[in-house]
Amino acid sequence: MLSHLTISNFAIIDRLELDLAPGFNVFTGETGAGKSIIIDAVSLLLGGKADTDLIRSGAEKATVEGLFAIKPEALPEALREEVGGDEGLILSREISRSGRALARLNGRIIPLSMLKEVGQRLVDIHNQGEHLSLLRVKEHLDFLDRYAALYPQRERLAEEVGKLHGLRRELEKLLVDERELARQVDRLTQQIKEIQASKLRPGEDEELKKEHTIQANAQRLIAEANAAYEALYGNSEGEKGSLDLLADVKRILAGLEKIDTQLGKEREAAEEIQARLTDLARAIREYRDRIDYRPGRLAEIEERMDLIYNLKRKYGESIEQILAFAENAERELQGISHRTERIAQLQAEEKELLSRIGEMARQLSRARKEAVARLSSAIEEELKGLQMEKARFSAEIKHQPAEDGIEIDDQRLAFDATGIDLVEFMVSPNPGEPTKPLAKIASGGETSRLMLALKTVLVSADRTPSLIFDEIDAGLGARAGEIVGHKLWSLTSSHQVLC
Repeated sequence: MLSHLTISNFAIIDRLELDLAPGFNVFTGETGAGKSIIIDAVSLLLGGKADTDLIRSGAEKATVEGLFAIKPEALPEALREEVGGDEGLILSREISRSGRALARLNGRIIPLSMLKEVGQRLVDIHNQGEHLSLLRVKEHLDFLDRYAALYPQRERLAEEVGKLHGLRRELEKLLVDERELARQVDRLTQQIKEIQASKLRPGEDEELKKEHTIQANAQRLIAEANAAYEALYGNSEGEKGSLDLLADVKRILAGLEKIDTQLGKEREAAEEIQARLTDLARAIREYRDRIDYRPGRLAEIEERMDLIYNLKRKYGESIEQILAFAENAERELQGISHRTERIAQLQAEEKELLSRIGEMARQLSRARKEAVARLSSAIEEELKGLQMEKARFSAEIKHQPAEDGIEIDDQRLAFDATGIDLVEFMVSPNPGEPTKPLAKIASGGETSRLMLALKTVLVSADRTPSLIFDEIDAGLGARAGEIVGHKLWSLTSSHQVLC
């Protein structure tokens, strides 16, 4: 509901602040007192035309701001995050002498289209058609379904239609052009063959990097390892190595120990060092002998690394990803191979779904036609008390043929998640006239009374929280005025009403 309204420099208003009650609010006053200007300000706030003539004389800009206490579910899903808890929603509109107009939602500048979308869900102004939810034909079906409590039935239908859309997307994907399919089979087959022929092993690329480093430096590694070994064991030219010299040291210390036993520790240390150097020399020799230097091996490694690099460039950043790509390609190829069976299966499921959707849509349409009779009777009864005794109301339910629709009574009809029905409210205000679309005839002095009757009957189905009726009592006598008052009051059980 609209809980607070601030108007500045608008028409004859310098500044006005209004606190509005959640239930019944009435503005009274003589002609020219400014009642309609307040309604014009609200209209501007909801996305109405911004005219510089509306700016108060002597001012550079006019602003209108409204605070709405509203539940998030009343807004489109994309806008629900704009509503913060109990703080509500603040809409504002500003027009300047330069012709620039700004719209804001909770302080954030928004497009006018968004302001209108939000405004349509907050307020209905009954005398200006652009804010009348009942004049938006696309919402008539929603009103009827809420009035007749058909939403659970409609949601079950929507679920089945959603399944059908998913099935048809898969079927359409399978029914691609045969040539394209043949090209796809060739491409997948070639990719799988290329990856399988490479006989990749996880971790192979790292192993190759290490082997490449060794092969590229093999001669140096062998020469240096041999030099280290000869430094320990001596060489073929008779030069002593470290172990020979250490043996001499050990022999000398052993002789000295016989003279002075204190040198026993030193002799033992020499023996331990000799044993460790012997192990070191053996390890260096084994390392030298393990180096398998083959002049042609380096070229083989580089060729293999190039192959893996090219495969990574095509299929993934690692060998694991390349192998996973091949597995996915095999599954896709298998899916194409079984395409004919899958198409037949999906087509059978589609036929079954269409039959089920057709029956559900038929039942929903039948329920709507029955509800129309009740709705028409109830609204015509309300109109009688508003001095529109001869007015007639109905809802026209149409169907649209479609080749890919559902078959109902030997016809193929278009459908969506709401079913097969296109609903439009029809009215005949005067006796002898045929019913015409509500959006076309709802104008002039009958508008507010007609809308009041509709709102009274559809009160449980109407989710617009605030309703504004401008001069709804015009042309009515005291008795009819009393009836109008009671009807307006009855709307406050679920709406905020401003008159």
